[in-house]
Amino acid sequence: MTAPPPVVLASASRTRRLLLENAGITVAVDPGAVDEDEVKRAMKADGATAEAVATALAESKALRVSSRHPNALIIGADQMLDCDGAWFDKPANRDAARAQLRALSGRTHRLISAAVVAQNGARIWHHVAVARLTMRSLSDGFLDSYLDALGDAALGSVGAYQLEGRGAQLFARVDGDYFTVLGLPLLPLLAFLRQHGVVGS
Repeated sequence: MTAPPPVVLASASRTRRLLLENAGITVAVDPGAVDEDEVKRAMKADGATAEAVATALAESKALRVSSRHPNALIIGADQMLDCDGAWFDKPANRDAARAQLRALSGRTHRLISAAVVAQNGARIWHHVAVARLTMRSLSDGFLDSYLDALGDAALGSVGAYQLEGRGAQLFARVDGDYFTVLGLPLLPLLAFLRQHGVVGS
């Protein structure tokens, strides 16, 4: 019986690694360095959608790492936050995190999570998933206490929230897959890995 190919995550995201490991996937981590800001600027200038940008970033990471791991399945992933055409990035500091939360307060935004699998320098699979999140109206006092509680952890995710923790308090409604919100369309990815013998059927 042929052994399944190794799986490499082309991302430094601790959350994505834990999602895969908790699902029983043995994964090596080899982040793919991509100038994300430049890709986003160029693609937005060309009128690209947030879905297209997330996919392009995920693919760039996977292909970059693929050359270093012959025959391995390389998972690239990226996430975009789109609120009425405005794209949000991970906040650089507490003030930026507060400004993001204030901008999203009382509004519905979309989180787009894309995953691409590359092997031997070619994309062999991709999937894009979208979740819609409605943030409740946030008071200044709540914002301060929330950011005090999270500290630097608020800077680790786009939108300055972590739905799996205290960030659940920010929302009135979430429509979409939980794993999509966390940054990886896990169930479709597991189905692909199952086809390649990485996950038992």
